[in-house]
Amino acid sequence: MNTKVFGKNEVIFREGEFGNTFYEIKEGTAGIYLHYGQADQRKLADMKPGQYFGEMAIIEVWPRSATVVAEEELQAVELTAEDLSFFFTEEPDRVMALMTQLAERLRQLTKDYDEVTAFIREKQDADARQKDSFLARMKKYKAVRDYAAKLSAITVEDKAREKYGEDAAKAVLPVKYYNAGEIIFREGDESVFMYQIHSGSVAVFVNYGTPEETKLTTLYTNAFFGEMGLVSNDKRSATAVVAENETVLEAIRAEDLKALFNANPMKIEMILGHLANRLRRLTADYYGLCWTAAKEN
Repeated sequence: MNTKVFGKNEVIFREGEFGNTFYEIKEGTAGIYLHYGQADQRKLADMKPGQYFGEMAIIEVWPRSATVVAEEELQAVELTAEDLSFFFTEEPDRVMALMTQLAERLRQLTKDYDEVTAFIREKQDADARQKDSFLARMKKYKAVRDYAAKLSAITVEDKAREKYGEDAAKAVLPVKYYNAGEIIFREGDESVFMYQIHSGSVAVFVNYGTPEETKLTTLYTNAFFGEMGLVSNDKRSATAVVAENETVLEAIRAEDLKALFNANPMKIEMILGHLANRLRRLTADYYGLCWTAAKEN
């Protein structure tokens, strides 16, 4: 771990580069930009002390998805994948902080995605024609539609199998067997668990058991779900239902993470990868949806 100082307006790394480090801000602020220095430059966010940036390149070995610039003199700790391993043995709270930050970005992006979806659904209504400021905000994503096209559809489970083989999927905590139709959790429930599927499958629904019931996805062996309950104690946003008999699930709480790392470090990397993968794919969907909405208007 090295502390680095960046001058005002200094580029820390650029979109499209590969990297093997990420950063924790100690002093100052950093701006996150798409197409930095180009005519269609867009600022996505400001990062402040205590926050991390660049972690996606470490967790997923993926090119930098944005350019990061020091907005003022910036002090940041430069971290590597090996430092993540050190955190689990010596400073597990820092890993939890990273997971929580990923979850917070997922939460905010999900709200933005739902807002755009609602706008598209309502755009034929008379009042939708008056939402000019919102429409202008969506149109800026025309500049980043190419970014969505560059994102891979490969899942974190695929990558884990390729990198580690089946060892990455081994259970560390007790597992439980379920039959088809059993409900793991309901939309609106409070829960502190996330789950890994060791065999079988789980279907995820919104408005389960009502006339508006919609199945969002079906998850299979090695997939994780319910992570927002673990990192932030959010109420469940959907209902998880076992889809086939003899489905085997491992339930994981925040306090289990250190034990997981000690017994099977690869599983922690899978969990971080799962969060990063969800964020990356939702980002792609969001940009694509914004561009569609803007193009049609």
